[in-house]
Amino acid sequence: MVWQKSHKLVLNIYELTKSFPREEIYGLTSQIRRASVSISANIVEGKKKKTIPHQLSFINIAEGSLEEVKYFLILSKDLEYITQEKYYEFKKDTEEIGKLLNGYEKFLKNQKP
Repeated sequence: MVWQKSHKLVLNIYELTKSFPREEIYGLTSQIRRASVSISANIVEGKKKKTIPHQLSFINIAEGSLEEVKYFLILSKDLEYITQEKYYEFKKDTEEIGKLLNGYEKFLKNQKP
């Protein structure tokens, strides 16, 4: 469930950033895209790790990337690249993904090695 939600976020971020100024292609556009992809990629990679500590490490990286996306969305709003309404849409999505990651992390911590 968390991977599906984060993958949907990536697709939405790519769509959103198509309208960013051209001069941001190697700046903010690239950064927010990279960070959003990192969330999903780390969830997937962590899932294939053999030990719970390794899995948790990748979940932690995904959480860090999610925080980056949250900041880049704030910056996009403040630079007026996105509307307040669009910001709140994405904020809701990122908060939901954060809760799902937190739940997945708790689930993994309760597993026996």
